[in-house]
Amino acid sequence: MEPGAKQESESVAAAGSGVGRFVRLARPTQWSKGVFVFVGPLYGWADGQEIAWLSVVLAFVAFGMVSSAGYVINDLRDREEDRLHPRKKRRPIASGEVSPGEAKAFAAVLYGAALLCTAGVLALAPGWAGAWMACAVVLYAVNVAAYTAKLKHIVLMDVMSLSSGFVLRVLGGCAAAAVAPSTWLLTSTLFISMFLAFGKRLGERRTMGDGAGSARRVLDGYTDDMLRMVVVATAVGTLLTYAGYVQDRAEDYTLGFNLLWLTILPATFGLFRCMVLVERGDYDDPTELATRDGPFQASVVLFGLMTGVLWLLQGAGYVG
Repeated sequence: MEPGAKQESESVAAAGSGVGRFVRLARPTQWSKGVFVFVGPLYGWADGQEIAWLSVVLAFVAFGMVSSAGYVINDLRDREEDRLHPRKKRRPIASGEVSPGEAKAFAAVLYGAALLCTAGVLALAPGWAGAWMACAVVLYAVNVAAYTAKLKHIVLMDVMSLSSGFVLRVLGGCAAAAVAPSTWLLTSTLFISMFLAFGKRLGERRTMGDGAGSARRVLDGYTDDMLRMVVVATAVGTLLTYAGYVQDRAEDYTLGFNLLWLTILPATFGLFRCMVLVERGDYDDPTELATRDGPFQASVVLFGLMTGVLWLLQGAGYVG
């Protein structure tokens, strides 16, 4: 028996039986990325459209289940590499808490749950909207599978695959709510998702140093200077496209001044805060900031509150 196989066998034998190991395997904290499902419906609601929120929530859960299933399969394939990573070695499969057989069965359950949620959207969404949402979920599942199998090892294609996942979430949310996605929304989503993905790669290189390539092969194809450059470029692209949206909606949120412009301030702070912490090596994944960094959380909350208040004022006829 190979040393790695022996180690895995011994670890599996010592695995626990609690439900918590499966919860950690599903990585529910990563469902925070699913908020992109709600972006289109929220902006549609702000414009006065009727939104079937149950359909949107089911879409959110469907994408979350597919995402969790993808993480399970990814961890199953990468368990040997994960054992070399300072943090990933504690994941349930890499540590032996969950056996490969249990992981496969759990992934099947997650895909089944996603299918049920998608069927719910098909029943609730009007016209062809449900079918478009189902297409988005299927494409998302295919994208996750392609990323796990091959794309995550190819420079730039790994980031484009991750970014496509965010765009598909937005499209799926819009379809579930029967809201037409705007060019501004899709472009901003593309840039901010690339910012998060390139930031993740930079964070991994900063935290793992010379051993980064042994834990994630694609990191050998990047350099710190290149990643810093594209992180800055995508951050600028995100802010410029959002600023374009703000300018485009100037007549809807004005009291002699475009009040929506104020939301650019917390958005800028949040992006820059993310860049600083990733550069310092405090985080190897920018999405961790959403659950662990107070100043970043404050900027997100402030952005949400400001936007929500302006939506309510505009809907009540006080601005615009």
